[in-house]
This record gives sequence, structure tokens and C-alpha cells, in this order.
Amino acid sequence: MRQADEPGRSRTLAKDPDPAIPALGDEPHAAARPAEAGAPPVRRRRQWAVVWLLSPAGLVMAAFSVAPVLFLLFTSFTDYNQRTLFTGEFSMVGTQQYADMFSDPEFWKSLVRSVLFTVAMVAGSIVTGVGMAQLLTRLRTAMRMTVTVVLIFAWAMPNVASSLVWKWLFQPGYGVVNWLLTQAQVFGDMTNTDWGQDASLAYLSIWSLVVWQAVPFIALTLYAALTQLPGELPEAARLDGAGEWRVWWSVTLPFLRPTLMLVTIMSVIWDFNIFNQIWLVSAGGPENATSTLGIFAYKTAFVSFRIGQGAALSVITTAILLGITAVYIRNLLRSGEDL
Repeated sequence: MRQADEPGRSRTLAKDPDPAIPALGDEPHAAARPAEAGAPPVRRRRQWAVVWLLSPAGLVMAAFSVAPVLFLLFTSFTDYNQRTLFTGEFSMVGTQQYADMFSDPEFWKSLVRSVLFTVAMVAGSIVTGVGMAQLLTRLRTAMRMTVTVVLIFAWAMPNVASSLVWKWLFQPGYGVVNWLLTQAQVFGDMTNTDWGQDASLAYLSIWSLVVWQAVPFIALTLYAALTQLPGELPEAARLDGAGEWRVWWSVTLPFLRPTLMLVTIMSVIWDFNIFNQIWLVSAGGPENATSTLGIFAYKTAFVSFRIGQGAALSVITTAILLGITAVYIRNLLRSGEDL
């Protein structure tokens, strides 16, 4: 009797299975499907949480970065001037400010000065920084730490303070550099030489200041990249008979290329926009000889109070830098490196 009931019970279970028990052959996650129905609201809550967490930083960036840039772009299409500052009245002039800028010979002179001076500063910074990075790899631990601390202190010094100190070093009458050059008796008596009033000397002074400020970042960044170079690569090149210069050119330089491109483009952006160093050392003189785009924009907007034209000049400068950055990113993507 019990044996007869067992098949019947099996038939009953087969006809009317318990919905809480998954049948054999069903998907393993079938029982979890009711829980998945509530997953989209959870994901939506998480997305809103991310938005709320990022919104303070987004509002700050919008208030202090995006809004000023939009206002600058808008101002470049107006005749904003000194009268506007007091009355608030202005007129839309379209692209007239840009047309006037491109027809101004002083703009083209400032652009040429900026490009040539930027090339000189970036080249000096990169060459010196690469040499300093190589030097750090060859120093003992104590000396390397000392040099690193000195570089960090030089890098941390505000550029306004360092520019003022630099100007005092080259000050006529009591400047330390003038005194040392006079004592060396190489260029004669330079005690009363005013570096800011001679175009060549002003460029040399500003160039050395900018290079001195830029070398710490470049040297430490490249040194960090050099520490990641596998030691077996240069050793294999030396075993093949390559000299030290050949090892550096064929092994070390290709390994440093992505980092070198990064510090180069950052140096171009920084050096193309330098203002404090030039203004505090030479104020764009003598006779506008050291007037780059930054100095020219400042004088146009805040000395001549042609604010609309100064805004147009700033937009042009930003477009040039965006173009340079776009070329860098394109080359970086082509080389297969991560951003």
C-alpha cells in the first residue's frame, strides 16, 4: 500500500510543483529574479548619490571657471571699455575686436616674441630637467635626498616672491649677480648694469628665472619615470656593445617619451602664459622689447582700458593653447599611451 502511494505522490508533485522550489534544469538565478525587479531603483539612488556628492565641486568649477570663460567670450564681442565700468553701457560689435587685433602690428610682434621666448624657455627647462633627473639616478641616497629637498623648496616658492628676489639679485648698484660678475672681471665693471633696461639682458634674466622655477617639477617627474625603467634593458644594450650615449638615446629616451611629452606640453602652456616674471623684472620694457602676449593683453585691457579687445586677445591665446594641447593628445592616442 505504501509502495503504491509513492508513485501517486510523485505524480501529484509533478503535476502541481511547489513554486517556492526551483525545478531541476531551471536557471540557477531564477529564484533571484523577484529581487532583481527592485534593482533599478537602487541603481538610480546610487546615481543620484554620485550627483549629489559631485555637485559642490561642480558648482565651484562652474562659478569660478566656466562662468568667467563664458563672460570673457561674450566680452570679446562687445566694445567694453572704461566707460562701461562706470555706466554699464556697451554695444555688440561682433568680430570687430578680432579684426582690429589681427590688423594691429603690435599683436603680431607680441605673438612672435611669445613663440620664440616660449621655445627658448621650454628647451632650457627640458634639457636642464633631463640632466638633473639623470644626476639623481647616479647620486647616493643621502645626497639624492638633499638635492630632492632643495628642488622641492625651489618649486614651492611662489613665483611673485621668487621674481622679486630675482630682481634684487640683478639690481644695479647692490645686486649680488652684478657684484659677482664684476669680481670675475670677465665682462668688466657691471656694478651699475640695469638688466631690466637692456632687451638682451632682460630676456636672459627672465629666461634663467623661468628655467630655475620649472626645473624642479620636470626633474622630479622624469626621475620618477626613470626609476620605473627595467634594469635589464640598458644592461642588454651594453652587452651588445652600445655606449652610454647610445644606451640613453635608444633605450632610455624611448621609455621616457610619454612622460617627456607630458612635461613638454605642460611647460609650453605655463611658459606661453607667463606674466608675473616678465612684469616684475622688466614690465615689458625696454620699449616693449619683452612685451609678450600676456603683457600686451594686460596693457590693452587694464592700462588702455580696451577691455573688449583685451578679452579678444585672451580668447585668441586660449585657442592657440587648445590647438597645441589637441596635437599633444592626438599624438598620445596614436602612440597607444593612456591619458
